[in-house]
Amino acid sequence: MTLQVQLVLRVLLTDPAAERYGLQLCEETGLSSGTIYPIVARLEQLGWVESSWEDPGRHVAEGRPRRRYYRLTGEGAGQARQAIARVRRPGGRTRYGPTTEAGIAGVMR
Repeated sequence: MTLQVQLVLRVLLTDPAAERYGLQLCEETGLSSGTIYPIVARLEQLGWVESSWEDPGRHVAEGRPRRRYYRLTGEGAGQARQAIARVRRPGGRTRYGPTTEAGIAGVMR
């Protein structure tokens, strides 16, 4: 699991039901949008994250681009907790790199 994926999952796990838009995830993780969007797209393909577009009236009234919101699914929150726990080795050291478990390696690269 890459450090970048860990950062995204940790932010999403702070409040799994909360919706966050892409640039908000950038701010909270310190990662660029070019890093965030591919990660959330892969997490969405796995069913860990779901996304939705905000109501058009809101962004028009606020004079800004429309936001796409992301949040963990119920299953995704559980999978994310397990994935984060697996990267921790005894002694508190963190392991980086792909795992061999189904689904994890494809998300984490």
